[in-house]
Amino acid sequence: QVQLVESGGGLVEAGGSLRLSCVASGAIFSIRDMGWYRQIPGKERELVAGITRDGNTYYADSAKGRFTISRDNPKRTQFLQMSSLIPEDTAVYYCNADILRPRSDYYKQFWGQGTQVTVSS
Repeated sequence: QVQLVESGGGLVEAGGSLRLSCVASGAIFSIRDMGWYRQIPGKERELVAGITRDGNTYYADSAKGRFTISRDNPKRTQFLQMSSLIPEDTAVYYCNADILRPRSDYYKQFWGQGTQVTVSS
């Protein structure tokens, strides 16, 4: 089985920083794109940032200049460094990865369980 486990969420004051981590474990042959999404109750889940296997990054406009995504391929881990946080960043943050399992012919998306980030004003 494949699992993605996030950590690092919590409560922070506006202007503060948080670093989220996500570790992939289990039967994994290869990981392609990894990314972070967030969801506010009543709204659709939205992309925050993504990173390719080669380290190319892309961001939602709301994250540009404030958030930085990175990954450690040997450790199957990705990070989201969030700075200059604002109350509008409050959401449940989910990590995501495109994973090729052994003896499989295609990549499949896997999700973490989510971690709450709350930014107080």
